Amino acid sequence: MPAPLAVTMGEPAGIGPDLILGLYARRDERQLPAFVVFGHVGFLRARAQRLGIDIAIEPVDVDAAASVFPRALPVVHIEGGVADLPGIADEHAAPVVIAAIERATHATLTGHCRAVVTAPIHKGTLYHAGFQHPGHTEFLADLCAIDGKPKLPVMMLAHGDLRTVPLTIHVPIKDVPGLISRKLILETLRVMAHDLRQRFHIAAPRIAVAGLNPHAGEGGAIGREDVEIIGPAIADAQAEGIDAIGPLPGDTLFYPPHWRHYDAILAMYHDQALIPIKTVAFDMGVNVTLGLPIVRTSPDHGTAFDIAGTGEASPSSFAAAIAMAHSMTAPALRPVSSK
Repeated sequence: MPAPLAVTMGEPAGIGPDLILGLYARRDERQLPAFVVFGHVGFLRARAQRLGIDIAIEPVDVDAAASVFPRALPVVHIEGGVADLPGIADEHAAPVVIAAIERATHATLTGHCRAVVTAPIHKGTLYHAGFQHPGHTEFLADLCAIDGKPKLPVMMLAHGDLRTVPLTIHVPIKDVPGLISRKLILETLRVMAHDLRQRFHIAAPRIAVAGLNPHAGEGGAIGREDVEIIGPAIADAQAEGIDAIGPLPGDTLFYPPHWRHYDAILAMYHDQALIPIKTVAFDMGVNVTLGLPIVRTSPDHGTAFDIAGTGEASPSSFAAAIAMAHSMTAPALRPVSSK
């Protein structure tokens, strides 16, 4: 019996718990692989009752989760004060949210789970509990650090064969040019090429690199970054045997007949990478963290406080995140439907 996937509870006031409970209730219909939730049993029972989801929820040791999954939702219980208050973030629950991520990651690093699937968190609430990371990804990178040295975590958004990576993420547009460096581009391309081979089982990945400026700078006429930084970084990658192509104009790169020539696209900033995914797969995209020693996926949406506890949230992205984590860690098994 394969090890289960580790699913973190996420922000209790958000839609993450709703989606986990709803997906478990439809596990047979969706052909879901076994997963174990890291969170608070009492809270999950209260939320299930609020949503009218009639399922058994059972506290377990992680090694028993796979055998329990057919009859009850297995939960590695984490003690703490977690109230069922949809839409109302409560800082008292923050230690449980943080501990859930830590314990799920540890269980995966030690082989008790196959991958981590994280429900959305609310960083503003976690900061009151001493959380000192910009986000989920950086926290996971620290948890997976070897000899105190975290590897470069790379955020990929994926839907089917469309995979995009933003070189810079949550920074003001005015700061993007100063953050783009030859070193960062090369290191990101190395991570992408490695994980496309090892995680996505693409033998010879082709990676397109988008330019920063309109028309990829038009040979330096519209900004010098494409000529002086991006182009040389691509040449460095090619010298290492990485099949990277660019810089290519961002306004035409995402036309389907163009992007389908590539296995992934490295974009220069957040919206350049995310707009294509959001356009074609608004509620189906998956956030994948590359560069870690474990597989981590997450739905491509936030906590959605306004609809938490109502049962109105779409489970599609969360189901897709589970499906991708499953396929990345058990490719010989039958793919899981995310529709």
